[in-house]
Amino acid sequence: MLDELKEEGIVNKVGGRFKLSTLIQKRMVALNTGAKPLVEARGADKLAVVIQEILQDKIYLDAAGDVRTNNQTVMANLPGAYPGMPGATAPAPGSTARQSSDE
Repeated sequence: MLDELKEEGIVNKVGGRFKLSTLIQKRMVALNTGAKPLVEARGADKLAVVIQEILQDKIYLDAAGDVRTNNQTVMANLPGAYPGMPGATAPAPGSTARQSSDE
């Protein structure tokens, strides 16, 4: 499992060691807060799941540094992807979802 992290292939796939580290950390947080794994990995620890998700092109970092999946239907599994989900940012009290520019 950790041998995959020593390979240059996974580093190049993600775009560098820093991006790889960021992707692993953010995906581990998502899995620890209830996101479902995107690969079948019975008995494997969460790090092994994340590595397999990367190697199978299931997850990546977008330009803003957020974890994205190649399958949009899976976005519902990411904590905070929708309002009301665990991990979602609650709106400030008294704020509206949309404010007009003339206020």
